[in-house]
Amino acid sequence: MLTASIVSYLLSEIHRLPSGLVYVLVTLLVFGEAALFIGFILPGETAVLVAGVVASQGHVNIVLVIALVVAAAITGDSVGYLIGRRYGESLMTLPILKHRRGALEHALEGLRRRGPIYVFIGRFTAFLRAVMPGLAGMSQMNYWRFLIANALGGIIWGTGFTLLGYFAGTALTRIEKYASWMGLSVLIAMILFFVIFHFVKKRRETNENREYHEGDDSAQNVE
Repeated sequence: MLTASIVSYLLSEIHRLPSGLVYVLVTLLVFGEAALFIGFILPGETAVLVAGVVASQGHVNIVLVIALVVAAAITGDSVGYLIGRRYGESLMTLPILKHRRGALEHALEGLRRRGPIYVFIGRFTAFLRAVMPGLAGMSQMNYWRFLIANALGGIIWGTGFTLLGYFAGTALTRIEKYASWMGLSVLIAMILFFVIFHFVKKRRETNENREYHEGDDSAQNVE
């Protein structure tokens, strides 16, 4: 969970920068979250929320911030995917990942079982957001399947958290309280959507099979 002290510190420091440097800093932090594992030090949502707050005070343009955040999230994750695909198991020996081996193996198993859905879900939790692209590359997931799921998650996450910071303004305590709940709410909503979609699809297939067999029985009776 975010801490108000971290957000307050970043907010005070970023306000001292020219708007151009604010754009560059936020873009690099979001890009590096998965590409360079910066997410283990500073979760990307922290930088995005702060950028939203700064935009609410007129220091930067909110539309440009959203565009940069979404582009950086998708591009950074693609770089993370390529790194995971190329270097594979050697990533597990990095000091920043070595003591998280159990969690990484669990995430890999979830990725093998759920594929793109797990990539999308991973965008809304700090740990998975930092490691999911690399793990997807290690698992040899098809890049285009990864990209579609990752882009969808990046668009929703980047837009949602930037706007959360923008509309919350300087209410840092409120940001701290509701930021994680927002990600969780979006995640639950998407899970419910996929579950409902799955059952609707199954029911439709069952009905089609029943109609097919009934048609065969009718044909045999006619004969």
